[in-house]
Amino acid sequence: MKPARSPERLANLRRLPGPVGTQAEEIPRGRGTASKILEVVPISAPRPLSAALYAEARQHMPGGVSSPVRAFAAVGGEPLVFASGAGPWITDVDGHTYLDLVGSWGPLILGHAHPQVVEAVCQAARRGLSFGATCPDEIELAREIRGAFPAMDLVRLVSSGTEATMSALRLARGFTGRSRLVKFEGCYHGHSDGLLVKAGSGATTFGTPDSAGVPAEVARHTVTLPFNDADALERLLASPGSDIAAVILEPVAGNMGLVPPAEGFLQRVRELTRQHGALLVFDEVMTGFRLAFGGAQELYGIRPDLTCLGKIVGGGMPIGAYGGRRDVMEHVAPLGPVYQAGTLSGNPLSVAAGLTTLRLLRQNAEIYRRLEEAGARLEAGLQQSARRHGVPVRMQRVGSMLTWFFTDRPVRNLSEARTCDTRAFGRFFHGMLARGVYLPPSQFEAAFLSAALGEAEVEQLIEAVDGTLAEMARS
Repeated sequence: MKPARSPERLANLRRLPGPVGTQAEEIPRGRGTASKILEVVPISAPRPLSAALYAEARQHMPGGVSSPVRAFAAVGGEPLVFASGAGPWITDVDGHTYLDLVGSWGPLILGHAHPQVVEAVCQAARRGLSFGATCPDEIELAREIRGAFPAMDLVRLVSSGTEATMSALRLARGFTGRSRLVKFEGCYHGHSDGLLVKAGSGATTFGTPDSAGVPAEVARHTVTLPFNDADALERLLASPGSDIAAVILEPVAGNMGLVPPAEGFLQRVRELTRQHGALLVFDEVMTGFRLAFGGAQELYGIRPDLTCLGKIVGGGMPIGAYGGRRDVMEHVAPLGPVYQAGTLSGNPLSVAAGLTTLRLLRQNAEIYRRLEEAGARLEAGLQQSARRHGVPVRMQRVGSMLTWFFTDRPVRNLSEARTCDTRAFGRFFHGMLARGVYLPPSQFEAAFLSAALGEAEVEQLIEAVDGTLAEMARS
């Protein structure tokens, strides 16, 4: 049934609640007031405004969403519509407040609506929304990125992570004069045609399209290998006429759930690409500035040829960036023959949010220690609850990125991730939601902790996990 659309009804739906609480600290954190702020919502509780707005959205947008995972197809039920966020909290249009472990899919490492980030965006907006020309903060952001990532001699700002990876791989082809690419199963690098590719029938066969609308001729230029399988990469690169321009990977995979690199895997990939003249591209759109200030390459001591960034670099605003070796980056126009451009690249609002966020991270080194401590406490709590209730679940985590997998064995690649009990994850998702915790609505997406979480909020997360697993064990 289509929703009624009277002006009065729509006006009522759009009277949304404002932000919850205030955050005055330099790095907002919970203050032990979780029980006062949080409204615990039973699974069966009605969310009439979310339901009505989602029904309205389906009349105007495919599936009622602007990005597929938001539609809750992987966990069942109807998606929530959110009105505001503050610190570690997010509030839906019905006024229910949740601890947020999505964090806009990674960029909100400081939490929602950090006052200094918001103020920086407001000041930038007053000076002008966009110039289509260089602005001073754009230069400062590039300098900040280079200071954190020594492998990035030159940086080009773009408007999304997809644009960053697409541009970096075009550059790799232009620099090497080769045409083929290697990606790993389960690593997502945006929705450009050459990267929406799944493996063929064998481990080293040409790829086939993973989406309608991707020409087979494009997909054949991408080879897909199992993640954490350096032997498969070695066989491919050693084969006659391999013609590989670049190997791209998430150094810590976050798009099949959180899957860390096996010991020595990244080092071997670095050695093999150098040996065979292929460029190594790290997609650090998720991991950059999150696992460490210098990203996964700082954490694991690997220096790639090209790096792609996004998420935290924009502090919650749309942005992307790619950069790397000077001799490679000098092939980008206007210095070289590889063309890439963008009207809103380096726009003042995104740059202001990103620059403020990166400066706060650099000036507050204890943030990463606190995030690690929070992640370790949550992981230990999960292990205790899983043993207590006899539920086969494990939490895979690197720093403040994590995933709950319903299995009794480690997950090392996409094939193993697909063996996990996704129906159990759906029950877990809704159980956590009922206890006031908003998780990524898919087994195959990483969750993110923020520096806004305090001790009380971490304890609340642990209690929510325990209560949800107990409920699952009883049913």
